[in-house]
Amino acid sequence: MRAAAETRDGVFTVDLDEEIVLDFAAGDTLALAAPPSVPFPRVVAAAASGSTRVAVVDRRPPLLVSYDAGTTWSEAGGGLPAGRAVAIAADDPDLVVYAARNRLYLSRDGGRFWSVLAPELPEIVGVELREA
Repeated sequence: MRAAAETRDGVFTVDLDEEIVLDFAAGDTLALAAPPSVPFPRVVAAAASGSTRVAVVDRRPPLLVSYDAGTTWSEAGGGLPAGRAVAIAADDPDLVVYAARNRLYLSRDGGRFWSVLAPELPEIVGVELREA
């Protein structure tokens, strides 16, 4: 699986397993899908896949996660920095990528635990997940 991160300089493609930048397209942008509606103030970004919903909020901790299509929510990401974007894999709602200012974070368990990816990127404005 790969993450495409839109930055102020263009779009970087990052391999999530190898944690390396595979490609850079200067000046490109992502055609991001409309985010799902979430019932919170100060929402920065949101994503959904199946019954999993993740909202990036402008507060600490920076994430709110629902595993039941938004009926109940829990806080997540207590150790993460302020966020800019989030994406959930369409075929695997446990795979979530969170974008901070210039780093990507990966969760393989639906947002419970996070690991930082090695590449440091220019200022990130959007992120999406892509098949390899």
